Amino acid sequence: MTTPAPTDVELTILMPCLNEAETLEVCIRKAQGFLQRSGIRGEVLISDNGSTDGSQAIAERLGARVSHAPRRGYGAALINGIDTAHGRYVIMADADDSYDFENLEPFVERLRAGADLVMGNRFRGGIEPGAMPPLHKYLGNPVLSFIGELFFRPGIRDFHCGLRGFNRARIRELDLQTTGMEFASEMVVRASLARFRIEEVPTTLKKDGRSRPPHLRSWHDGWRHLRFLLLFAPRWLFVYPGLVAFFLGALIVGVLAFGGVNVGGVGFDVTTMVYASALCVTGFQSLLFFWLTKLYATQEGFLPTSERYRRIVAKWSAERGLLIGVGLFVLGVVIGVVQVIVWGAIDFGTQNAAQAVRIALPSALLIILGFQTVMMSFFSGVLTTPRREQRPEAVIES
Repeated sequence: MTTPAPTDVELTILMPCLNEAETLEVCIRKAQGFLQRSGIRGEVLISDNGSTDGSQAIAERLGARVSHAPRRGYGAALINGIDTAHGRYVIMADADDSYDFENLEPFVERLRAGADLVMGNRFRGGIEPGAMPPLHKYLGNPVLSFIGELFFRPGIRDFHCGLRGFNRARIRELDLQTTGMEFASEMVVRASLARFRIEEVPTTLKKDGRSRPPHLRSWHDGWRHLRFLLLFAPRWLFVYPGLVAFFLGALIVGVLAFGGVNVGGVGFDVTTMVYASALCVTGFQSLLFFWLTKLYATQEGFLPTSERYRRIVAKWSAERGLLIGVGLFVLGVVIGVVQVIVWGAIDFGTQNAAQAVRIALPSALLIILGFQTVMMSFFSGVLTTPRREQRPEAVIES
C-alpha cells in the first residue's frame, strides 16, 4: 500500500508499539483494509517504543510508516505519534488485536461532523468473554468512569477506552504532557476542561491475540489513573472535604465554647472540642493547599484558568491575606490575654479545668489559623510575583 503525500492524508491510524510482533501484522492489515474499503486517504503509523522483537521490520514490510519514539512509555509513544502523524484526524488504539480496526466509520463520521474527540464505548458495543478481567469490567472501569464523569462532565460512559479518534490540531493545542499510562486520562480530562466537543460511539473489545501477559497492572495502574483524576480536580481533592471539615469543626467548637451539650443522652464537652479543633485546622489546611496548588498549577500551565478565577486572583493580594491572618492571630492572643487576666484575679490559683479548656481552645485555634494564613499569604506572594517569562494561560468558561 502506497502512503499518500502528507497534504493528502485525512486520517492517521496510530498504534503505539512495544514488542507486538505477534499481533502487529493482523492489526496493520485490518487498518489498511478499512482505509481501502472506505476510500479514505489515510496512513497507518506505528509509533515504536523501543521494540526488540522485530516489530519495526514487520510494519515496514507491510507498508506502514514507523516513527521511533525517543522516550519510553505509553504516553510518550502516543505523543510522538501525534506529533509525526500526517492526518487531519487520528484514530489510536493498541496493537494487541483487541480493538476493532475494521469498523472505524462511526469515528470518522463524528470527526467530520466537527467533534474534537470521539471515544469508543466498549460497554455499549460489546465485550467478548475473557476480553476484560472481571475486576476491570465490574469495578475498575465503571468506578473510574463514574469519577471522571462526576469531576469533569465529559459526557461519556467509558472513560478509559483505548480506541478513540480526535482532531489532531485540536488535541495538540492541549500540550499533553504525561508519558505513562496516565496519558489516556489526561487527554479526556484536558479536553473536558477546555470545553472541547467530546462524543462517544459504540465499539467492540475482544480478547487480545498475544501469548504474553498485558503490560497493564490492575491495582497499580488503576491507582495511577485515580490519582491523576484527583490532581486535575482540586475542588474534589481539597475544597469540598476542606469546607466540610472546617465549618463542621468550627461550628462544634463555637457551640461547645458556651457549655456542654447532650444529644440523645450522649454528652459532648471539652474533649469533643479538642477533636473538633483538630478537624477545623485540618479542613483549613486543605483549603490553603487548594489555593496554593491552584496558583502554582495555573502559573505553570498545568491547569487552565477561568474568568471567575482570574477575577478572584486579581482582587486577592498577599497583603489582604496578611491582614486577615494577623487579625485572626491577634484575636486569639486577646482571648488568651483575657483568660490570663481572669486567672490573675484569683491570684493564679487552681482553675476549673473544663472552663479553662473551653476558653483556651478557641484562643489556640484562632492563633493557629491566623499563623497559617500569614504563611500562606507570603507563599502565594512568591507564586504570583511577575516573572519575565510565563506560560500563556488557557482561558475557559467557568
